[in-house]
Order: sequence, then C-alpha cells, then structure tokens
Amino acid sequence: MEEKNIPKVYDPKAVEDRLYKWWIEQDLFKANSEADKEPYAIVIPPPNVTGVLHMGHALDFTLQDVLIRRKRMQGYDALWLPGTDHAGIATQAKVEGMLREEGTSRYDLGREKFLEKVWEWKGKYADTIRNQWSKMGFSLDYSRERFTMDEGLSKAVRLVFVKLYEKGLIYRGKRIINWDPAARTALSDIEVEYKDVQGALYHMRYPLKDGSGSIVVATTRPETMLGDTAVAVHPSDERYQHMIGKMLDHPITGREIPIVADDYVDMEFGTGCVKITPAHDPNDFELGQRHDLEQIIVMDEGGKMNDNAGPYAGLDRFDARKKLVADLQETGVLFKIEEHMHSVGHSERSGAVVEPFLSTQWFVKMQPLADEAINLQQTDDKVRFVPDRFERTYLHWIENIRDWCISRQLWWGHRIPAWYCEHCGETIVAMEAPTACSKCSHDSLRQDEDVLDTWFSSGLWPFSTMGWPEQTEDLKRYYPGNVLVTGYDIIFFWVARMIFTALEFTDTKPFQDVLIHGLIRDSEGRKMSKSLGNGVDPLDVIEKYGADALRFMLMTNASPGNDLRFFWEKVESARNFANKIWNASRFVEMNLGDDFHYQGLAGATKLGTADKWILHRLNEAVQQVNTRLENYDFGGAGSAIYEFLWNEYCDWYIELAKMPLNGEDEEAKTTTKNVLIYALDQSLRLLHPFMPYLTEEIWQHLPVHAEGESIMKATYPSFAEELNDTQAEQEMNLLIDLIRSVRNTRAEMNVPPSRPITLLIKAKDAEIEAVLNRGESYIRRFCNPDELTIGTNIAAPDKAVSNVVTGAELFMPLAGLIDLDAEISRLQKEEKKLDGEVERIEKKLNNQGFVAKAPADVIETEKAKLADYEEKREKVRARIAELRG
Repeated sequence: MEEKNIPKVYDPKAVEDRLYKWWIEQDLFKANSEADKEPYAIVIPPPNVTGVLHMGHALDFTLQDVLIRRKRMQGYDALWLPGTDHAGIATQAKVEGMLREEGTSRYDLGREKFLEKVWEWKGKYADTIRNQWSKMGFSLDYSRERFTMDEGLSKAVRLVFVKLYEKGLIYRGKRIINWDPAARTALSDIEVEYKDVQGALYHMRYPLKDGSGSIVVATTRPETMLGDTAVAVHPSDERYQHMIGKMLDHPITGREIPIVADDYVDMEFGTGCVKITPAHDPNDFELGQRHDLEQIIVMDEGGKMNDNAGPYAGLDRFDARKKLVADLQETGVLFKIEEHMHSVGHSERSGAVVEPFLSTQWFVKMQPLADEAINLQQTDDKVRFVPDRFERTYLHWIENIRDWCISRQLWWGHRIPAWYCEHCGETIVAMEAPTACSKCSHDSLRQDEDVLDTWFSSGLWPFSTMGWPEQTEDLKRYYPGNVLVTGYDIIFFWVARMIFTALEFTDTKPFQDVLIHGLIRDSEGRKMSKSLGNGVDPLDVIEKYGADALRFMLMTNASPGNDLRFFWEKVESARNFANKIWNASRFVEMNLGDDFHYQGLAGATKLGTADKWILHRLNEAVQQVNTRLENYDFGGAGSAIYEFLWNEYCDWYIELAKMPLNGEDEEAKTTTKNVLIYALDQSLRLLHPFMPYLTEEIWQHLPVHAEGESIMKATYPSFAEELNDTQAEQEMNLLIDLIRSVRNTRAEMNVPPSRPITLLIKAKDAEIEAVLNRGESYIRRFCNPDELTIGTNIAAPDKAVSNVVTGAELFMPLAGLIDLDAEISRLQKEEKKLDGEVERIEKKLNNQGFVAKAPADVIETEKAKLADYEEKREKVRARIAELRG
C-alpha cells in the first residue's frame, strides 16, 4: 500500500472500506492448508437470512474474529468459515408477511412460485449480511462460504435422515406435539417460550350417569373439555374409591365418559379429579394410551374449533372459551372461577399461544443419541464449556431429553425424503426420489409435504460445511473445530444437537471448546427488542464512531457467560482510545527524521531507565494479553492493552522520550527512536485482533515491514525473558509516583506547573537515594524545581506541604510560593461551603419522613454524597493546618 505521513485526524470512514477491500484482494482471510502450519478452525454460527445482523451478532462474531486474527498472526493455518442459515419457519414467516402486504399469499402462488420468492429473499439478505460482516472488519474465508440449503449440505441432511431412519432412530407417529396455530406448524419443545400469564381456574361439575351425584374438576382451558374422554382420580384416593369405573354424562356433548384410576393424578392438587383430553394435552395423551381412551381433536390447525366442538364449531379457541364459560355459568355447571397465574407456552417464532395438538409427525428417538453425548462428558476428551457452569446446564437438559419432533408444516426448508405409495401404503425413505414402490412396484408415489426442523440441518453444520459425507481435505484438516462461540440462549437448540449428531456420524466431538457469552442489554439492563424500541444497530454505531470503537467496547466489556450492557459513552471512550493511539503514532513518525533507519532493539544501544521500563512493561502486557486470551478473557486482555498503551506508553514514555529526542546525545536519541517504534509496533500487533483497521493503517506508516505486507501477516507478540527488568520497573515506579505526587500537590495548592518550586526529597536509604539521583533529570523535567535537594538526612522545613511515596518523603516549602494568608482565607471559605453541604444532607438523612418514602437507591446516593463532602472537608482542614504550621 502507498505510504505517506499519518494524517492529523483519524477518520474511520476514509480507512475502513479501503482496507477491507485491500485485505480481500490480497486473499489475507483465506485458510491455505499449508502442511507446515497447525490448523485452527472456527465455523461461524450461521445467522438467519431473515434480516439484518443485530448487536448480539456483533458481539458473537467479534469474539471469533479476535481469536482467528490472533491465531493467524501466531502462525496457524486459521480458518474462519462463514455461512448463513435458511431458518425455515422464521424466513417463511417474513416472506409470507411481505406477500400479505402485496395482497397475496403463498397458497395463491403455489409451492414452486413461493419458493422462488423465498430464494430471492435469501439472496437479498445474504448480501446484506455479507456487507455487515465487511463493515465490522470480520476476516472470514469467503471462498468457503456455506448456506444450509446448498446442494452439498442438503445431501448431508438427506443422508443423516436416511441413516437414522434405517437404525430405527427416526420414526413417524401420532403424538401430542406443540402446535403453532399462527404459523400452522409443529414446534419442538425448545421452540416454545413459557411466560407467566394471569389466567383463571374454572371449576365445573360433571354429573354421574346414575344420578347419584357429580364430580368436580378444574381446568385453565375449558374449551378443551369438548374433547374430554374421561375423568381420572388417584387409585388410592379414598374419596373416590366408590366412583372408579362409573360413567359420567359430559355436561356439553352428552357423551358418556368413564372415571378411571391412574397414579398420574395428584391427590393434593385441587379436588383430586382431573379431566382427560387425550388429543390436547401430552400427559392426558399418555394416560389415554394406558386406558385405551378415544382421542377427540376439537380444533383445526388454525386454532379454530372444528365439527367435534358442536355448537362452538368455527369459533376461534379463545372466543369459544368465552362463550363456553358463559353457557356453563348459565346452566350451573361452572360454579367457581379463581384467578390463576400459570405458565403458558408461546411460539418462539410467531408469538402465538402454543396448542398441544395430536398430530402425525416425524420424530428422532433421542435417548440412544443423548447417551453417547452424556458418556463423552465423563471422559478426559469431553467438550469443554467456558464458563464450566454451562456444562451442568447442558447435561441437565440432555439427561432429561424427550424425543424430538423434526417435521414442520412449511414449504421452505429441507423436504423430508420420504415417499408414500398411494397404491399399497408403503413408506419409502431414500436419498433420491424413487421411481417405483419398493414393495408393490407401483409408480403412484407422493413425497411427504413437510420439511425438516431448521435445527436438523444446522446440527450438522460443523462437518457438513467441510464437505461431509465426502472425505474432503478440509474435513480431514479442519474438523473437529477448535472452538464454537455462541450465546447461552441456544445451548439446547444448537450446541446439544451438534454434539450428538457429530458423535453419531463422525465418531468425534465437533469442537474442542464451547465459549458461551451472554446477551447484550441496554444501559438499563433490559433485553434489546423491537417492542421496547431500545435496540441499537451496529452499523449506526460504526457510522458514528467506526468499527474499531464498537469492537473494542464489546470486547473490553465482555465476560464469558455474562450479559453485557450497551453504553454509548463506552463506545465514545473506545473511540477516544483510538484517537490517543493515532496521535501518539503521529508523534513517533514526526520525530523520526528523514534519515532514520529502524534497526529494532539492535539499534537501541544506550538504554536508559525509561527505555528498560517501557520494554519491561510491554513484555508484561504481552504475557497478560496472551494468558487472558488463551482463557477467553477478552475483557481482561483488552484492559491490559488499554492500560499499557494509554497510561504507560502514551502518558509516560512518550513524555519521557522527549528529553533524549530533544537532547544532544545522538546515541540516546537513536536508542529512543528504536524503542518508540519497537514498542508501538508490538502494541499494534497486540491490539490488531481487537482494532484491525486502526492498527493496520498506522502499521503501514511504520518502517517495520516490507512494502505491501499487512499487519495480519506479522508475528503476534510473545513473552521475551530478555526484556524482563524488574529493577528498571521499581526505579520508574518510584519516579512516577514522585512526579504524580508533586503534580497533585501543585493542583491542590493552585500552583501552576510553569512556576518553579523548592523540592526536598528525603530518601529512605542510600539505595533509594542513588535511584533518585539517577532519575534527577526526570524529576527536574517534570517537577520544575528551581531548588532540588536529594538526601537521606533531610529535616522537614516549616510551613511545607509533605507527601509520602514508597521509599521517600517529599517536602515543598510554601513560603514565597503562595500568599499563605490568601490561600488560608480561600480554604476557609471552601470549608464553610462544605460544612453547609454536610449539614444539609445530614438533615435530609435524619428526616424520618424522607427516609421512609424515598427509594433505597436515592438514599444510598445521598449517603455517598455525604461521605464525599466529608472527605473533601477533611482534606481542606488538613491543608489549612499545614499552612498554619
């Protein structure tokens, strides 16, 4: 790239698109399968092609990019494989919504035309997602990009279905499933979100057929009573022993239903009698199977009552509930309604209340697959969860797993590879469409209309993306992956499915580690959502502050497993950090001179204490960053870089470096230039995975690489024992503490830095005295004394401010420096003002009315103010006492 002087101001908009295009042109993101390099692979959690990426994606993908960029710089053959998910139900819902706005529907178009519309949608939003990836600076290997409905991945899906079917692990059966009446499709258990809803408990009398009385049942869903085929009691419940086997008259349908005994019934709950509706409740279904009860479906797939509902046929289920309740109250069957808070399942996709529904669906028999995954976690080769507490979450779910309903009544997705012979009824499961029935040879075959659950295909993602079932070079080299990065909200949806399918079909775990991160919440801790209007678009942040500021804010606030709050102020702080580095880099470049030839540390032949100190601190920062990143502590790693660059390199070393740079000692000057560049170069490499654009742009201006080389190809820093210098660190820490102390005293006494002072430094011992003497030039430069005395036997002068640092006492005589009487008068006024503030808050906190009514956080705020004012007052009083002597 063309090099020129670093511009005065860093403008992300002028840098980011240009650099990303250059990276792509140079093929810098591409894994190259070099045999001499150790592979390192991450497959991206594929975002759904339902829309644009949100802040959660920005966090998830930035974590991965930091890992990949670092490994690439460490010499690994690093693959970050991108891709997108067809997201069956979610994408179909989006396209159907678009069609509704156009005044049409998928049924008007037909399956083939509708799927053309969805593919158009997919193309548009896959491009949008790709653009967002580039805006955020993600170093993805686009040559290997995948989509869950690519032909290769679709083949893998069909093969897995066929193999599981042949092993008896996939079956078709009639069972109670979660039904979404809005999307008109089955859902798996984990696609149901449970919310506490204020409902009611309806108490009803069912009369005994023989006229000897009635039995009382309670339900939260009275509309399902139209499908009742029994009432159950516990076999040991003495209250109902004499009724077991008797018949009841259904109060609406008039149908005769039996009273049955079953251990499922809880004698202690309600009346101890439970109405049984086998077609609309999973527990009732199981009980009905045990007692051979009829299964009566009273609703259609859209949530409306069907012909079995008699006079309520055609009504929406909730409208039917209202009318039924009114009718039952009128006849006296319904005699009590209690308010009842209960957990109600809602479709994760459409938001509709889920209906337990008897339906013929395809299922995966989970227990054998789950057992393998559980057994893996008992070995040393188990999948490592970070933080490890999520392993317990994962195991608890998989140990209590139920069979997985995998069929969906949709058009968009992988169509189930099953065909039905309309001549003999045979079911044929095959990789490709058969031409004739394998049983009767008839050619009247019909493919199953349903598609597979989205998670069926994404569960194969770690290996299907590598070319499985073909034994490709990528599969051999990059599978299993090193780490999966994902949120804790899809451990069950996705992580578990990937593990058990990988074990079944590849005989190995799909990845070494699972790094779990939290959700991004707003500044008040609320989940970002459209309904609250509190979402933040990553591209809006990038437009305002640049991609690096967003990335660094996310990383320095990320803690594995924990949620993260978004604050614009933190993004602004990250932007300020970028500007600080930019300005420091400009300083370095401007002070090199046209004839300077960079030699690295080989050219640093006259290292001073400050030089040795900054190299030591750089080395420690390198060690901290590497250790923390190995443990996925992104926040700790980012903070270590920030601390070094801002507080030590920029605020101290650059200021210290100005002395030799402006001096006459050419050897010291050359040494300082080499150290300045070396430390900056290493820092930029260290920071690159976090802030790729800023670091690349600055690095291109440094004389540390061959023309056209990228920082992405530079070696990532590692700990160097030879740079360790604890003595230099101790000496500089003493000098820095001393300089800070004098600066703070000047500020407190209103003595400007330009005004010379008398400074006496009493060293604890001869060794400290020697350190202070070696650092005398720094003390004179930054403390500006016109008189400086360093020794071990210095007496404290009268009317002097004193301060203590580790190993030394400082004295600043004030006579002649300030007008003592005027300063005392000013401080007394300050003391009086603080007295008033303390008194005001004490009165407020002693007011019982205020304390009783004010929120706890307000009271705590007032207490904090009081403590702050009291501390300030004590400092003012101490200063007055010092001045009076």
